[in-house]
Amino acid sequence: MTSKDTGMTNDHLLRGHAPIPTTAWQAIDDEARERLTPLLAARRLAEWVGPGGWKHSSTSIGRTTDLAGPPPGTSAEGVRTRQRRVLPLAEFRVAFTVDRAEIDDLQRGARDPELDDLARATRQAAEIENRAVFHGWPAAGIDGIADVAPYPAPALGTDTDLYPGVVARAVDQLRRNGIEGPYTMVIGPAGYTRIVETSEHGGYLLFDHLKRILGGKIIWAPGVDGAVVASERGGDFLLDVGQDLSIGYSHHDADIVHLYLEESFTFRVVEPDAAIALL
Repeated sequence: MTSKDTGMTNDHLLRGHAPIPTTAWQAIDDEARERLTPLLAARRLAEWVGPGGWKHSSTSIGRTTDLAGPPPGTSAEGVRTRQRRVLPLAEFRVAFTVDRAEIDDLQRGARDPELDDLARATRQAAEIENRAVFHGWPAAGIDGIADVAPYPAPALGTDTDLYPGVVARAVDQLRRNGIEGPYTMVIGPAGYTRIVETSEHGGYLLFDHLKRILGGKIIWAPGVDGAVVASERGGDFLLDVGQDLSIGYSHHDADIVHLYLEESFTFRVVEPDAAIALL
């Protein structure tokens, strides 16, 4: 559903079977894209790979596992056998509904669509992606940035007077380990609100002070626990997307159309040293 989205024409989404005319589809897609863009915090830090499409099933990690030998019945003398290692993509669907009466109003030219269940689904979908990137998804073989960061995790807490010191020490730790900046702090909604509401002594905004320390961004990130300070230099975090977030059709009755948001992706931390988790 972002500018990189290619899923709108995929046959497996069955959009052509939905009782939704073109104008209404456009309004639903636009509403989803508008809501998803600020929520997808991981995409503002991780390097984008893709989209590879719905048939893209795995990504190479450039490593191998030794095999016991060549096929039975063949000579093993002087032979070394290996198998390429890959990360399979995970996929998810988040169901939501749209009233058929609302679809009719959109066709009449309504410019204020009531798509509350779509709003709920976008929040849920974004949280799945964000949490996988920052806190991992063990069942999908995904290690999160905060989980593999090798440094002791400092306590950020709720006392905003301490935030500049905690963030400055995190930046210094990265720099002393050869990780160049600028640096970004990705932080959950509660912590972000504390930052933007706080003025330090003399009226200087804490938000601006922290940005100066980081040299980069402060990112509001639903689904993130605590915060992560990470380098923006690139190449350390790879988000490999097959099917970008797209809307598909499930079924309908006389009153309700059942749709879903769908995505397939995996994520890899190339350089664990490039981030520090803050509790």
